[in-house]
Amino acid sequence: MCVDAVRDDLALMVSGEAISIKIREYAATSMNLSTREEIFSAMVVYGFLSFENGKVSIPNKELMDKISDMLQKKPTLGYVYNLAKESGRMLRATLDADTKTMAEILEQTHNTEVPLLIYNYETELTAIVNLVYLAARDIYKVEREDKAGKGYVDFIFYPERDKSADCIILELKVGHTPQEAIQQIKDKEYALRFRRHLGETPQYGGRILAVGISYDKVDKKHSCAVEVLSS
Repeated sequence: MCVDAVRDDLALMVSGEAISIKIREYAATSMNLSTREEIFSAMVVYGFLSFENGKVSIPNKELMDKISDMLQKKPTLGYVYNLAKESGRMLRATLDADTKTMAEILEQTHNTEVPLLIYNYETELTAIVNLVYLAARDIYKVEREDKAGKGYVDFIFYPERDKSADCIILELKVGHTPQEAIQQIKDKEYALRFRRHLGETPQYGGRILAVGISYDKVDKKHSCAVEVLSS
């Protein structure tokens, strides 16, 4: 398989994006699997990808988890593999409120040898952030644009596999500060998503962390902030 032809696309699909492609309609067994189109056509035929409106995507969480695992374990995937491996360090830095390390990892991701995206909008920043938090899926159920409080939060991390782990609410900003992102988390009361009704036992035992990540289009720098909302 020509890994170079598909590794960027796989990383973006794991982050929840759909990829535009022309699917070939002949049997997968007759393909050489040497081009991007042939590889993804075969993956559609065998049910690994879904195809709709000219775009392919990963159809369910089980397959997304398997591909995420592959991205973290296959050195042949080059820089995508290296970025995925950094996701464990990104999660640890977030839980430790080590905002300097968080920003360094984001800078490294953004400035990698062959960038996945040149982003100026939150939708593109979202794809990169999803990639650098791949390892979080081992502990968390990560939801994107989930209904919470008085609106929709960019990312919310539910510690379903370890109820005692910290909960994470993550908001992104382009052209604004991470402090503004955290203020939005507070103003819109996103933390209510983790809290049960009065008198009920809390579902999760850890802290609730508000995380703001921003990107400045002028100086091309990332900034991060972490605040404990409750413990």
